[in-house]
Amino acid sequence: MFSLRGYYAIVDATAVLVGDGEALERRTRQLLEAGPCCLQLRAKEIGARILAAAARRMLPLCRAAGVPFCVNDRLDVALAVGAEVVHLGQDDLPLADALRVRVVAGRPDLVVGFSTHNAAQAVAAASAGADYIGFGPVFATSSKLNPDPVVGLKQLAEVCRSASVPVVAIGGVRPEHARLLADAGASATAVISAVNGAADPTAAGRQVAAAWLR
Repeated sequence: MFSLRGYYAIVDATAVLVGDGEALERRTRQLLEAGPCCLQLRAKEIGARILAAAARRMLPLCRAAGVPFCVNDRLDVALAVGAEVVHLGQDDLPLADALRVRVVAGRPDLVVGFSTHNAAQAVAAASAGADYIGFGPVFATSSKLNPDPVVGLKQLAEVCRSASVPVVAIGGVRPEHARLLADAGASATAVISAVNGAADPTAAGRQVAAAWLR
């Protein structure tokens, strides 16, 4: 059963990383060793064919570790490779369409997450059937070219109290922020650059996960 709690790992796959299969698998293993509740493949620079090839290298590693595998943005790729989760954004396929495709594809088990950036979007996504929502950016982020306005911890806490589905805190998160996010009521938090760019990504990921192990 899919359960969101703690560290939501993200492999931010550049064209260079995807082009080096061994490096991609090494990064995947480093993050899996931190014990995440989910591992997502995020790749903004590459097309569907290469994305699917990367996903097929990562999926067996996630399965072996017992960690759900997620494809970001691309429902078609998630279905093609047999991912357990797909995560969509405001500019991706509309949530209602994604849920219809899930039924047509015979994948009612596919978990659909949806990114939201204000309280109205969060309520709308939860009401429309998202299995979980990402909410943020909680802090200023450098992983998006045109980030949405920072929502802060207070608004995160308000959304966590009112949401009918799990909330994953996103945007500008560093390991030292994890306790604040857990205290605000977030079910988990996604961390990209502060873990992927750390000298020891596994240790950084474990620091995030530890905030929920109280």
